[in-house]
Amino acid sequence: MNLTPAAPGARVLAFGEHQPGNVVTNADLAQRVDTSDEWIQSRVGIKERRITGDDETVDDMAVAAGGKALAASGLSPDDIDLVIVATCTQEDQIPNSSASVAARLGITAPGAFDVNAACAGFCYALGVASDAVRAGSARHVLVIGAEKLSQWLDWTDRSTCVIFADGAGAAVVGPSEDPGIGPVVWGSSGDRADKIYMRENKYLHQEGQAVFRWTTTELYPVALKALERAGVDPAELTAFVPHQANLRIVEAIARRLGAPQAIVARDIVTAGNTSSASIPLALSRMIGRGELPSGSTVLTLGFGAGLTYAAQVLQTP
Repeated sequence: MNLTPAAPGARVLAFGEHQPGNVVTNADLAQRVDTSDEWIQSRVGIKERRITGDDETVDDMAVAAGGKALAASGLSPDDIDLVIVATCTQEDQIPNSSASVAARLGITAPGAFDVNAACAGFCYALGVASDAVRAGSARHVLVIGAEKLSQWLDWTDRSTCVIFADGAGAAVVGPSEDPGIGPVVWGSSGDRADKIYMRENKYLHQEGQAVFRWTTTELYPVALKALERAGVDPAELTAFVPHQANLRIVEAIARRLGAPQAIVARDIVTAGNTSSASIPLALSRMIGRGELPSGSTVLTLGFGAGLTYAAQVLQTP
């Protein structure tokens, strides 16, 4: 058997992002449901979010973010041999997003599949991409998190419509002599699947207090284990970029990491909760603002419906 040579490691070569142009403020929502800017900010920390129009799809946003990541990587579409799209809000079950997105980006005949691990989806997909590169199954992988949560919301339900939003983030993963993506630490708690689910096959529903307790008490050990498996001390972290679920959740987990020097992503404030898009979107925006120089050590932590969770350490391109 003549195996394709495996790579010693894998790393992220570039990030890309896309946000819809339509900004929806808390004041805008207060005109539609019984809420206020103070009520929303005190509970979830959001000031505004981006919502697409009817003419912009999950695939459209994935193409926009993926195209930016590909351009930033310096690679051509012919260099990509695997495309993974993490999403839980695709308009149709079949066909998948990844094959269509690849074709629109000019990527010819790549491996292509979607991942639905809800808000942990990007971390799951990045872990698979890293393993594929290291095993020799792929050379360069385009990983995209893209969500259009607005089309699955009951806009009369203030417990959900004030939280969720739309957007996409992407990363290109390639081989590296020195590993730039640590081992993924992932898991699930399927006995609590009823805490976040799609109601009547059209509306997203979540038990907010139960989810808050789970995230703030049970997930920081997952993050610490990812640091341990990557051989990184909390004091070495440049940034902590968890899923942007809720500002109170983000800050509660950050406090328990023992890494006060680390920049904590707070993209939730202006982007809302974009599920699997939130981590790459936040990372791309932080890099764009100059907050994360090349080689920064970042801890990511995704968590959401399923219940699923995943954490890994990566170095920025």
